Amino acid sequence: VQLQASGGGLVQPGGSLRLSCAASGFRLDDYAIGWFRQAPGKEREFIAAINWSGESTLVANSVKGRFTISRDNAKNTVYLQMNSLKPEDTAVYSCAATVRDRKSVYIEIYEYNYWGQGTQVTVSS
Repeated sequence: VQLQASGGGLVQPGGSLRLSCAASGFRLDDYAIGWFRQAPGKEREFIAAINWSGESTLVANSVKGRFTISRDNAKNTVYLQMNSLKPEDTAVYSCAATVRDRKSVYIEIYEYNYWGQGTQVTVSS
């Protein structure tokens, strides 16, 4: 199981980015997916999760109203749309897949089994 996050970059405060989590070698719709981020000197934190169909999603309070998680199973990809970005959103963003019940969503790091390499998001003027 291989996951790859992409779409990060440098953006000004108030700007937007869309991150992608692509899967290779397996069907992404077999898994519920989560997005996490880790800023320098801080612990990894949950950002958003989505079940296999996309019908169930969960977004952390810290980004609610600004970030949206979605998926396109035909493209084997999960997305994280990030709007109204703030400097405190600066972090490495990673996606993860879980072998737990794909109909549910999960927020804990230990609930995820496969992790992709992250993508750097920097919000700065």
